[in-house]
Amino acid sequence: MDSGNLKKAALFHGHVCPGLAIGVRVAELALKEFFPNRPQDEEIVAVVENDSCAVDAIQLLTGCTLGKGNLILKDYGKQVYTFIKRPEGPKKSKAAGEAIRISVDLRPPEESPKEKEMWRRFSEGDRAEEVVKAVHARRSKKIKAIMKASDDELFRVNRLNTRPPCRARVVPSVRCEKCGEKTMETKMGLTGGRKLCRPCFEKETSCRN
Repeated sequence: MDSGNLKKAALFHGHVCPGLAIGVRVAELALKEFFPNRPQDEEIVAVVENDSCAVDAIQLLTGCTLGKGNLILKDYGKQVYTFIKRPEGPKKSKAAGEAIRISVDLRPPEESPKEKEMWRRFSEGDRAEEVVKAVHARRSKKIKAIMKASDDELFRVNRLNTRPPCRARVVPSVRCEKCGEKTMETKMGLTGGRKLCRPCFEKETSCRN
């Protein structure tokens, strides 16, 4: 696997960790399936089912981002990632696109009793030198295992056809009639004849219950 991608992802994310390595491998598999190189714009849609470190690597390597509307978060806490290639042609908006659903099926390296004890101490806030050193070594071992494993060892993969979500729309912003802050009109709630931003709407309606 391309360790250069892991280095790029670490610069973007801020550190190297097993979750980031998983994201790199997921992104590499999706690109291998659909594009030899990083897409230029919105050619791929990613549906991610968690908000882990892996998602940063996926954004960087595939170009799927929240801002473009082609990264969709469904926070189920599952290590599952679906990539949909937008169909091309005159009827592309209504056509089903090729898709790949990647479920992480990693079997992490076995840990010794000492490693388990060091991780327990670290998770409880112990930052003694021996604990930190052991945890870093544990992470490094897991990262190496992830990067060296084959796709078959890491993932369960299903290929399917599914209609991609609509492209991101640009909608007007209007002022909330309570706080005065500009808000996307499609994200507002209507109560008492007033258009309110979501925080004001929730506050207003909760007070009545």
